[in-house]
Amino acid sequence: MGAIARAAANLVTTSGVWLKGGVNNDSFDNVTALPSAAAADGITFISSQTANNSASISFTSGLTSTYKAYKFVFVNVHPRTDNTVFQFNGSTDAGSNYNVTKTTTFFSANHLEDDSFASLSYYTAQDLAQSTSFQNMSYDSFGNGADESFSGSLTLFNPSSTTYVKHFIGNGSTYYEGNGELNNYVAGYCNTTSAVNAIQFKMASGNMDGTIYLYGIK
Repeated sequence: MGAIARAAANLVTTSGVWLKGGVNNDSFDNVTALPSAAAADGITFISSQTANNSASISFTSGLTSTYKAYKFVFVNVHPRTDNTVFQFNGSTDAGSNYNVTKTTTFFSANHLEDDSFASLSYYTAQDLAQSTSFQNMSYDSFGNGADESFSGSLTLFNPSSTTYVKHFIGNGSTYYEGNGELNNYVAGYCNTTSAVNAIQFKMASGNMDGTIYLYGIK
């Protein structure tokens, strides 16, 4: 026991700091949580918002120079109005206006439950060309049935830059009214050198339910 104590003492400085030789992959058992300053895989949770028959969800804080990329994750976004789509837009004035100019592309893979139809298509009606309109994240109208929803993610790159345009890539899975899967892909850029410091999500019409998470990526 005395030898163990002496060995342990040699791994601690006089000020009580553990030397790196005293810590390795086998040093700790049953760790159930990371310290608040630590993040797994370089992704840090920032905030979340839950819609409950809400007109929109707006993130007006959290998009800063702290991280070079930010990821929004959507979980079971559900429309209260039948036959609508999920959309987003950016702001350069902390949410006073959501009207950032965007150029985008949009394509979707489609497959019905009964295997009667499948497709992979580019949809020109869903893309934007130097437009300030909201960008669709889902394609084709999905309904307000109890089991219908949209889940996916949107990654925004370096929104605080005052030199470059702001690229984004989104992907989502929609269970829609035709009893099928729509896998939607959208990408583009906010054509502004001003910092994009707020993002709003909403349905094209009506209110919505669902939770949106915001993460920072190192």
